Amino acid sequence: MFALLIIAALTLSCNEKQKVQERPNIIIIMADDLGYGDLSIYGNKKIQTPSIDRLGNEGILMTDFHSNGSVCSPTRAALITGKYQQRVGISGVITAKSHRDKGLSLAEKTFAESAKKAGYKTGIFGKWHLGYDPKFNPIYQGFDEYIGFVSGNVDYHSHVDQEGFEDWWKGSELKIEEGYSTDLISKHAVDFIERNKDESFLLYIAHEAPHYPIQGRKSKATRKVGGDFSPVNKGQNKAELYKEMIEVMDEGIGHVLQTLEKLELDKKTVVFFFSDNGGTKSGSNGSLKGFKGSVWEGGHRVAAMVWSPELIAAGQISNQTLMTMDVYPTIADLIGLEIPKGLDGISFKDHLLSGKKMTERLLFWEFNSSVAIRKNQWKLVINRKEKLPQLFNLEEDIGENNDLANEHPEMVEEMIKQIKIWQKEVAPEAK
Repeated sequence: MFALLIIAALTLSCNEKQKVQERPNIIIIMADDLGYGDLSIYGNKKIQTPSIDRLGNEGILMTDFHSNGSVCSPTRAALITGKYQQRVGISGVITAKSHRDKGLSLAEKTFAESAKKAGYKTGIFGKWHLGYDPKFNPIYQGFDEYIGFVSGNVDYHSHVDQEGFEDWWKGSELKIEEGYSTDLISKHAVDFIERNKDESFLLYIAHEAPHYPIQGRKSKATRKVGGDFSPVNKGQNKAELYKEMIEVMDEGIGHVLQTLEKLELDKKTVVFFFSDNGGTKSGSNGSLKGFKGSVWEGGHRVAAMVWSPELIAAGQISNQTLMTMDVYPTIADLIGLEIPKGLDGISFKDHLLSGKKMTERLLFWEFNSSVAIRKNQWKLVINRKEKLPQLFNLEEDIGENNDLANEHPEMVEEMIKQIKIWQKEVAPEAK
């Protein structure tokens, strides 16, 4: 019996290695400002998201996945570099008005560059938000193809940014394209898959939805070149438009999954889905405190799931604490690459494939002079609007309502010390 168990264990191990050695395709789908409570799989009763729900029901649903930032650019920087955003110089939003000369340094290595070096075709469709100047364009950061917008948001119909500039690119050239941005992003993603069906590929689908402006398929364009803006969704039901925006995104994700199945690529593809930060007041963060832009859970605990019919068992729910920056090393691990040195993120491949628990570690969030640290179930928040640090046991108090700082002064002191060490390490020039 013991010998049979050993043989079975070795067979399982070999099978897992064989599956991964087949170099799966990688698809990363990022929603924009999607709330923790905006999906039906997370309990929303009004918004129907069958395709996104399918990813979680047939794969692994994350309940403790966090965006690195509580706003757009920082999380995107952490995603593609595998590092804390502070370490790569993008701790805040790269705005259309004040930061048109700023962007992610070309010296930073991205997951696209790693995949491309390994022979993968790489594409990004949708929102970039890591530099307005063409020199920061995705095609110079490891992506073979890019169609989308470089700013924080565009009019879903005219594709004009917040400052009145046209913002729809093909590669490093402006190329205006008619259509609802969510549909265009989905269309180009499907086309990329079809054209690269015989190649190993990495596809980054960076949706705009449900980020402001709140516009549906039939809404009128509200932005014109030069800054001539009209009121958004005047006379329309904002809640219904928001619902539509998420459901249209879900529809497009359904087309992606259908394409994978049609081309028999579903069993050799890993699909990651998550949001870039917590939801705004337009959406729902469920029972979480705070919204986008805060270091409360509602600012960075996000809906997330991973789907791969061949590699990941269906129906799993994970309570392991994960971060956006963990995606890069996980991708490298999945496609058989050595994980680059100097990353802050860690691979969760073994957690996906075999349920192995993650290594305990300290995690940090910082934005607008507010900072938080997480150690297991304990979270310390230093909010710029509050005079004293606040300590919460998230295992018992996910809503961050019961401050336990006075009961654990030594823990508070140690966590503050660790915050200072981290701040000095990731951004020494700013401290």
